[in-house]
Amino acid sequence: MSKVKELPGEAIVAATQAPSIGNSFRAYAQRVRGGDMGALPAVLGLVVLCTVFAIARPSFVTAINFANLFTQGAAITLIAMGLVFVLLLGEIDLSAGFASGVCAAVLAVTLASLGLPWYVCALAAVLTGVIIGIVLGALVAKVGIPSFVVTLAAFLAFQGLVLVLVREGTNISVRDPVIVAIANKNLEPWLGWALYAAGVGVFAAIQLVRAARRAKRGLTADPLSLIAFRVGALAVLAGVAVFVLNLERSRNPALVSLTGVPIVVPLILVLLVVWTVILRRTAFGRHLYAVGGNTEAARRAGIPVDRIKISAFVICSAMAAVGGIVAASRASSVDPNTGGSSVLLYAVGAAVIGGTSLFGGKGRVLDAVLGGAVVAVIENGMGLMGYGASVKYLVTGCVLLLAAGVDALARRRAAAAGLR
Repeated sequence: MSKVKELPGEAIVAATQAPSIGNSFRAYAQRVRGGDMGALPAVLGLVVLCTVFAIARPSFVTAINFANLFTQGAAITLIAMGLVFVLLLGEIDLSAGFASGVCAAVLAVTLASLGLPWYVCALAAVLTGVIIGIVLGALVAKVGIPSFVVTLAAFLAFQGLVLVLVREGTNISVRDPVIVAIANKNLEPWLGWALYAAGVGVFAAIQLVRAARRAKRGLTADPLSLIAFRVGALAVLAGVAVFVLNLERSRNPALVSLTGVPIVVPLILVLLVVWTVILRRTAFGRHLYAVGGNTEAARRAGIPVDRIKISAFVICSAMAAVGGIVAASRASSVDPNTGGSSVLLYAVGAAVIGGTSLFGGKGRVLDAVLGGAVVAVIENGMGLMGYGASVKYLVTGCVLLLAAGVDALARRRAAAAGLR
């Protein structure tokens, strides 16, 4: 029997039609109807929230507030990017928030007390995150303790460790200009445009090369019209963002000028590209999805399950360290509350709201970025409307519950359609 005859009815039509942008959109609509929602709910939610806040508070769409959205959500987004790897396994890391606080404290102590160069201190913070990830991953994979219990214990222990590092409540200032610049300074406008051109060019090249390789292997490739649509959409959206960020945002330009893309933005984009490539183009990424989909089947297929689990926790804690560095940069200090409060809840919420499944086996690093944007928009928009923390928590909790509900319903529909 041929492969085409084994496909469901609608898939047969899609497979036998010549590739076109219309067929591609119809195939996407079929996947959505089958339960594969992807990032669609997050994108729609982002559009709705931005529209509501823009109407309610015109100051929401100003250049200075647009830049604030990036810096406000940066640390949460970075931590959420690491959490995606653990969630893909169907596990959880409740300690990621305070792990970022521990790493930020290591950064601050080595900077203030030891006077080491900024790059040594940043490396020490990231290595601390790696060690944390190795310990947590080993306890989960080798000892067999559930990740919920391990990371809950670490959540409590890391609060005490942060207090030890900051001497029971001392506020440690971070004054190194390079570290402070990460979340508080901007690129030169010309450099922002240069990175924009390079990013769009690389994206277009990747799309064309991938289509050429698939065509060479006799596989169905994306039509040029669809590739042009993707590249054009990215060029327009990114171009508008760079243009707005390059506008003068200072209320007194004669004293200080505020123009350019925040430095933290290219940091997030670079990490997004790196982790996306690792997830989608490497054996490690394929093994991670396999373990998250069915651990026992992956083990029988010869996949080193324990090593994959430990690696996921290492990546999660290392990204928590990067998020802690950004948080310390934004506040220009570290205190006992760094990484605490709602940081973990927002980070997990960002990953889930963006489309990463709590059940494992489904998700992308891009989900953390989209979910982080949703969380930042809610936090920012509610603040502009004058609502307090109580309303912000209520709205964010409802959005998270809605996202988890959509994920559960989508999985049920996919199972009913025979896609899982």
